[in-house]
Amino acid sequence: MRTTTDLATLDSLGAMGGLFSPTVLYALGCGVAVGGGLALLAVAVRGLPAKPEHERQKASERANELVRFAGRRGSLAALVGLAVLLLTRWTVAGIAAAVLVFFWDRLFGGAGEEKAAMRRVEALASWTESLRDTIAGAVGLEQAIPASARAAAPVLRPHLDALVDRLRSRTPLPEALQQLADEIDDASADIIVAALILNARLRGPGLRQVLGALAKSAREEVDMRQRVMAQRASTRRSVQIVVAVSIAFVLGLSVFNRDFVEPYGTAVGQLVLACVCGLFALGFWWLRKLSTIETPERFLVRDESAVRFVRPRTPGAVPGQQQAPLQPEEGVRR
Repeated sequence: MRTTTDLATLDSLGAMGGLFSPTVLYALGCGVAVGGGLALLAVAVRGLPAKPEHERQKASERANELVRFAGRRGSLAALVGLAVLLLTRWTVAGIAAAVLVFFWDRLFGGAGEEKAAMRRVEALASWTESLRDTIAGAVGLEQAIPASARAAAPVLRPHLDALVDRLRSRTPLPEALQQLADEIDDASADIIVAALILNARLRGPGLRQVLGALAKSAREEVDMRQRVMAQRASTRRSVQIVVAVSIAFVLGLSVFNRDFVEPYGTAVGQLVLACVCGLFALGFWWLRKLSTIETPERFLVRDESAVRFVRPRTPGAVPGQQQAPLQPEEGVRR
């Protein structure tokens, strides 16, 4: 009975070996390469829709950041991948280790980005409160902005100094504020700057109350982010421990108990190991997605056709009387 079972097992392994033989794997790889090439050719022939100017600028900044990031982490990732390859003699393990080291901050970091965002929002709240208190002394907005910029937080000081320089060079206040929003590049800043632009154009009352409400809202957002970050710190640490223990266990087996992991040295074993690494990567990406705080997109942009300030029509307009055409102004999404 045992001999029959062993023969059946060998036959099944032989069938899998034929399915995952090098010839079949090479054929699958060639098919994927040809299909990807045809897809890229179709995209090149059809073309991509033109992106707005601010999206192109963001893409350029991200590309420059990626180049700097690759320069810092690329050499370290290559060394770690080569070390893992020499220890395990598994190509998939070496590549996975290099990719893990290269994207470690992107997968298991996030705390630094959240802290920077909280500092920026808190600095915006403090500056808004300072601006509100300065305006309370019967000072105009053009005079209140330079006065409040002196006591601003370091994270906002360069942007506010640039705003003051633009005002001194006779740049119109709405345009200077719009450039400030573009430099800060934050949805919370867009709400505050939009209120200032509206007041600079319409010169209406109630700016102090609006700034006070916006500062209170920013403070509440900071408190909410702090609570969320404190709850996620333990989960993030647990994930890092699980990853470190798993990697140490696999490396220990490959070095001290080579016979136990010998099947991973074959072509089928490398394919299985690649699937396992892919599942780990999918889990890491999912955890990173869950730990990311979703923030609203910016609305104070200038280079889209649907972005403008729209002044409502006068409700008491005389029927039949021709009204002056509305003058759309850049700034808020219609």
